[in-house]
Order: sequence, then structure tokens, then C-alpha cells
Amino acid sequence: MAVDQTPHPLRPLTEEELVIARDLVVKQSNGEGVVLFFRSIYIDEPKRDDLIQFLAAEHAGEKPAITIPRQVTVLFDLVKDGVPTLTETIVDVEAGEIRRTKSFAPYCQTSYTLAEFGMFQEACVNSDMFKEAMEEFDLPEHMSVTIDPWPYGGLDPEEDLSRTLQGLVFARDSTKNNQDSNHYSYPIPIIPVMDVATKKIVRVDRLATGGSGESLYPRSKGDKPKKLFEHAKPAEYVPELLDIQQRADLKPINVTQPEGASFKVHSDNLIEWQKWRFRIGFTPREGAVLHDVCYENRPIIYRLSFSEMTVPYGDPRPPFHRKQAFDFGDGGIGRAANNLKLGCDCLGAIHYLSSVVTDSAGKPEMANNVVCLHEQDNGIGWKHTNFRTDRAVVTRLREFVIQFVVTLANYEYIFAYKLDTAGGISVETRATGIVSVVAIDEGKTSGYGNVVSPGVLAQNHQHIFAVRIDPTIDSYEKGDTSVVLEETHPIPMNPETNPFGNGYEIRRTVVEKAMYTDAEPRFNRAVKMENANKKNPISGKNVAYKFIPPPTQLMLADEKSTQAARAPYAKHHLWFTGHRDEELWAAGEFTNQSKKEEGGVRDAVERGDWFVDEPSSTSEKGRKSTPVVWNVFGLTHNPRVEDWPVMPVEIHQFHIRPADFFTRNPAIDMPTGKNESSVLLSGNDSSCCNNKKDADSGSVQENAVAHLQGTATDIDPKDLGSKTNGGDKEKEKRLSVGLSRIFPWKREKEGSAKS
Repeated sequence: MAVDQTPHPLRPLTEEELVIARDLVVKQSNGEGVVLFFRSIYIDEPKRDDLIQFLAAEHAGEKPAITIPRQVTVLFDLVKDGVPTLTETIVDVEAGEIRRTKSFAPYCQTSYTLAEFGMFQEACVNSDMFKEAMEEFDLPEHMSVTIDPWPYGGLDPEEDLSRTLQGLVFARDSTKNNQDSNHYSYPIPIIPVMDVATKKIVRVDRLATGGSGESLYPRSKGDKPKKLFEHAKPAEYVPELLDIQQRADLKPINVTQPEGASFKVHSDNLIEWQKWRFRIGFTPREGAVLHDVCYENRPIIYRLSFSEMTVPYGDPRPPFHRKQAFDFGDGGIGRAANNLKLGCDCLGAIHYLSSVVTDSAGKPEMANNVVCLHEQDNGIGWKHTNFRTDRAVVTRLREFVIQFVVTLANYEYIFAYKLDTAGGISVETRATGIVSVVAIDEGKTSGYGNVVSPGVLAQNHQHIFAVRIDPTIDSYEKGDTSVVLEETHPIPMNPETNPFGNGYEIRRTVVEKAMYTDAEPRFNRAVKMENANKKNPISGKNVAYKFIPPPTQLMLADEKSTQAARAPYAKHHLWFTGHRDEELWAAGEFTNQSKKEEGGVRDAVERGDWFVDEPSSTSEKGRKSTPVVWNVFGLTHNPRVEDWPVMPVEIHQFHIRPADFFTRNPAIDMPTGKNESSVLLSGNDSSCCNNKKDADSGSVQENAVAHLQGTATDIDPKDLGSKTNGGDKEKEKRLSVGLSRIFPWKREKEGSAKS
């Protein structure tokens, strides 16, 4: 394929472009009494129709006929006379011009920044209201106080607040003289609330600490301070503070690639690996995003991203009904991305990607090593043993991993896309870190969580993710990609079609318009993203990719609750919506302090877009569009003691696999060579993998009957009904050889007779 030198529209943002965009915004907004507080600056992705034209030309090796402007989004607070207005400006950095600016209503609260979180502890220290609340407790002398800022959560129906933060308060054992000493084992039962604009603590909520069957509300203030942590135990995890020795008998496992990595990373974030070709973007809200995912230059997915995650807590005691984070919309996954360390977060031959971000003054900062790229072995890819010859052929499943890790206060999340050598795409989330805890009276238990340490209650909660898939199955043309729900059903027993009752059938339902549905494991419900106009030459079916949605538990909050109103996406496993540029968020653009979803998948379904030429019904607000698929899954986390002090990773995946996209196993050409780095610890060595000579080395069990493989040799058709010269003797000899392979006793008997 010819290489065009036109700069790619999806290339990463540079520091110079960020500065240009920032300076133009400052120039436009300059005025007396005006202050700008920058929240994020990132690439304004091209419109889909425009970018599709560019991509089609790119893959055809042609110069694109379309010129796509290089635009940057600048999100900032314009503060005039102390009143902030959230503002978004789109800047054409090549033309040096502002294309459009819009302001948002006061109730539209975007994600918090590190600068805002940094205000919180100082506000508490300066607050007489907070100090008065702390006087209600008697802490051991060696304890210091630390506070985790948290999103305020959903507003109650009668609430009308400006931008607000709340904080969870803990104590730390200062005698250890170590800032990494775990403060989560010492929760203090108050929550201060801060007005972000004034940086003042406006309220301190007291928390109930009773056990099962007790009041939902906190007790009245006592006559004397309540003693805390009388029987509390430390819960350390950093190595130097552990009360047990780290394991000394664990031998290293080294991931090495002596000949180097098999992938290539271009300067504009184009990645090429094992017939895969795609681009990686990185946004402050989503983290890593995959663009234009192709296999052998055949498009599969236009854009693949993690869209949202909500974490609703199931403790009904006020104010915990507000405890519901939207980690993408409230905090920004990209902003919280870790700077990954070699040999720690990703193993092997690693390539890191960094991203340019902004500080609150609009100056560029480099977020280093926020995405790691590497290959990994995931066990056997495919294998078959011919028991008639004892020859085994085996290959490995190689994966290319795009991974990023985020820390959000107590929790860590590991997000990964994994492309494999069989044409598959796996989307994976891992949850770890420290469970969110509150105080409970010592010696009591609660149905709202689990006691993981004396006086420490880990609250029940859920993590519900939404992944957005914008498919382009083997074509960029409008109307080519369709979505089908495919189910497998039993056929009722009847004399004509299923006389023995063993039959089943595949049923297909075309998704004609925007809708939602759920996973259905009873019928193996699968989502097939097909090319409606291209058939597989072998099967005659539409070329497609498919996935089976994980049937994980959905949001448990009551339909009438604020939690449910803020995240209707979390009530169904699957959503199908019509594509609209900039509609990327399952719960809407503004989740912070929201009372209900606005602009999320529910609204998109209600709009009523359709995907086929002649739908069964249409909507005045809708239009014909290309389908976007949203897969929702998650985990209901009822904490265990084993989750303390740091929880082992909980892993969830789903797999997007080719379905009649290829004409055979796309990994059939994988090398079958033996891994020479593997060593024998004990037992007999046995050859493997591919060589015909391996068949004589005892690489498989000899008794073919045990493997239901039948006889060990082929049969001449003449032996099945016609005689040839010497046929009886030859037939007897072949059957004897076959039986000796099957039955060890016969082989031993023949060996004795020869001796």
C-alpha cells in the first residue's frame, strides 16, 4: 500500500498545538475581571463522514480528496466577577482561528480537576465547622487526619447546589513515620461538604455507625467525645510495613523477546502488528481509544472505547444514597492514568505512549507512559493430534495488549484491549485497590457491607461499565454495516422436523432501529455486526464479527431512585443507537451532580433513529443512521475479608470474534516451532509442535481408544468389499497393526512372539 504524506487527522496533540489553542482562547476572553480556569484541552475528532472519506483513501493508497481541519477542543471556566461559566471553544490551530464557542447552563458540571481536589483538605483545615465536628471524637495522640475528596453525587430532588465536593475522613498512624501507612483502617464518621467556588466548608454530615437492625440515621451528639480506634488494627500493604515476610520461595518468571518485538509504532500513533492495523488516541475522559481497527486492511471497528463506569453504593443510610461515582464523567479516566513503570505494570518488550495534557493555567504538561503496548502469550492457540500417526501440531495464541491503569482515590482499574493472532478482540477490565470503607461500632455487623477489620465496614456496591463499539464491518460505506441478534433455540419434538428431540435452530432478528435489550444465556444471545451486502464465499453468510454479552448483574437501585435516573444505561446489557458525532457517553456528557441522564443512550433510543431502508416504524426526531453498539457489564461487589487491605484483581472480559469474516482459521499460518527457552524440571522429555519425526517420540498417549479416535490406520476401500491379489493376508496384516496400536497388551504379546 502506498504511503501518503498527508498528516493524519488522528495524530496525537502536540504541545505547540495546545499552546496555540490556549492563547487564542485567552485572547478572545480577555477582559476586566475575567479569569480563566482550564479544565482540558484535547483533539476535536473529525466528523465521521469526513474521516471515513480520508480513511477510505488512505487504505486505497490514494491521496485523500478531503482536507480535514486540525481542530482542538478547549474546555474551561470563564470566571467573571467571581461567577464561573463552563465554556467550550473549538480552535482551528492550523488556521489560527476560533470556530465556535458555547457556554453551558450552571447545572452542567464537568469532571473535577486535580487542582479542585487539592483545595479540599486546606478548606477543612481552615473551617471552624469542620473543627467543631472533629471535637466530637477522641483520637489517639499518635493519629493524624487525612481526607479523600469525593464527587458529591446525585442531588436530591429538592437540592440546588453550585459546584460541590465532599470528603471521606480518615486517620493515619503517624508513629510509623511513613506517608504510605494505610489510613483506610481508621475511618472517622463525618463527611465535610465544600462549595468549590468559595472554597468553604458549608456542611458536615454526621454518619450512622450502628449495626444490623439499628437506625438509618446518626445518633445525637454525646455529652463527651466518642473514643475512636480503641481496638482498631493496622492494615498495611507496603512491603516495609507488613507484619509478615514477603514470600522468599517464588522464583522469577522473565518475559523476554530476544529478537525484539513483532509490532511497529509510528510517530502518529499508527500501530501495525500481525495483520492488524489501527490507531491509538488518548482523551482526558476515556483514556486510550482505538480508531480504525483493521485486519489485512479490512475495516472492522471505526472507534472502540470505554465510555462510562458508575459505582453505586447500596448502603441506604443518608448521605450514602448519594455515594455514586461516575469515574469517566466525574473524574476523567485519562486524567487519572498512572505513569506506568517498566517491569511493574507491563512485562516484556514494552513501548509506552505519552499524552499532552493541560494544567489549570492552560500550560502543557506531559503525562508520561500512560499507555503500554506489548505482546504476550495466552497459551495454546490451536492444536490437533492425529492419533493414527501420533503427530501433534500446536501453535500459541499471541496477543497484542493496549493497557492503561488508573487510580481514583482508593480504587485502581486496569483497562485493556487485546488483539490476537486469530482475528479476535478482547476488551478487559480489572478492579483492584482498596475497598471504600466507613466506620461501624466495634463488635457489630451490618447487612450494608462486611466488617473487614475491627470498626471498619466495607460497603456493598457495584461497578457497571459501558463499552462503545462503532462498527465498520469490511466497508466504510453507509448502510453496509448492520446489527443482528442471533439466538439458539430448541426445536420442539415432532415427527416431521425433530423426531428424536435433539434438534435446535438459530434464529436471527435484525436490529432495525434504536433499542435496548439484555443478555440471554438460555438462548446464547449474540450480537452480530455484519456487512449486509457482502457474503462469505464459503458459507454464503454475511461477513461479520460477533460477541456474546456477559450476563452480569445490572444496577440494583430502584427505578424511582436518583441513582437509577442518573444511569439508565446500567439497567440493560445492550443498547443500539444511531451514530451522531460527539455522542460518546453512555450516561450523558454531564454526570457530575446530575439528577438524571441527559444525552445518554436512553435519550438516543427515545430519539428513534433507524438503520434499515424500510423500518417497521419511524420517529419524527430520528433519522436513518449507522448503528452504534453499547455493551454494559460489571460486577456486584459484596466485599470479602480477603479483599482487605488491598483486593486481588477481579477480571471481566468480553470477546469480539470473527464470524464468517474469513475463509478459514486466520491463525492457521501461525508458526509451530518449539519454544527453546522452555526447560525440563523433571520427568521424561517429549517433543512437540509440528515435526513428523515427533510422532515416534511418545508425545501423546498411545491408546487411541481412550481418545475416541477409532483405529490407528486408514483402510483401503478394496478391503471393504472387493478382493485383490493377496488381499486376505494384507488385510490381516493391516488390522493386526491397527489393533496393536490400540491395545498395548497385543503389542506386548507380538513382541514376545518375535523374541
